[in-house]
Amino acid sequence: MRHKKEMITVGAHVCILHSEENAKFFIIQPVDSNDTEELERQITYIEDNLQTPFMHIAVRIEKWNAELTPWSAPPVFGKITFGDGAHSTLLYIVDELLPTLKERYSIEFNKKNTILGGYSLAGLFALWAGYQQNIPLHGIVSASPSAWYTGWLDYANTHQPQIEHAYLSLGDKEEKTKTKIMSTIKQDILSQEQIFKNKGVNCKMEWNEGNHFQDNGIRIAKGFLWLMQQ
Repeated sequence: MRHKKEMITVGAHVCILHSEENAKFFIIQPVDSNDTEELERQITYIEDNLQTPFMHIAVRIEKWNAELTPWSAPPVFGKITFGDGAHSTLLYIVDELLPTLKERYSIEFNKKNTILGGYSLAGLFALWAGYQQNIPLHGIVSASPSAWYTGWLDYANTHQPQIEHAYLSLGDKEEKTKTKIMSTIKQDILSQEQIFKNKGVNCKMEWNEGNHFQDNGIRIAKGFLWLMQQ
């Protein structure tokens, strides 16, 4: 691996950085413990397929159901409801994380070099962030996103994306679930793809083999790779 790894604390979050000199792209990814385990494999996959130097910034999210969703919704599993913490998380990225990294590493973040991506609920967060005006993004990666989320497609259809590029992906077995609300995910992500295209976003949709919990790191790495080649 050609990247240097370090852990830093910025505000309320621990961040895992994989960096190399003269980085041309800066990737921000909210992660949980499972994503963290996949990071080495993910970074290596991108390195093996791309010579362009980049920095990957993984932001540890402790309250997954509260910090990544833009509005409250009933629980899907157990009794843990979804919160409206996406606004605070995006504010943290824009007002704390990026300025700290800019000062510490002399980075200039802009719409040509900054990428946001995530898996599952973090993929939904990336989708939502792509509609917000206060973050400079080259594009977003939304791998196996929770596009089934209550009210999401209505929001996506009635708001204008602020990004030029979007990468979507899904496993071909993800719709085979006993959880009714999640069983619509195939149609939901195809609807999101069409919404992006109708609104002028350069959108790539990719299908992967397997269910929701298969090859997470490689799936999202493929998205980051595609975006850095646009």
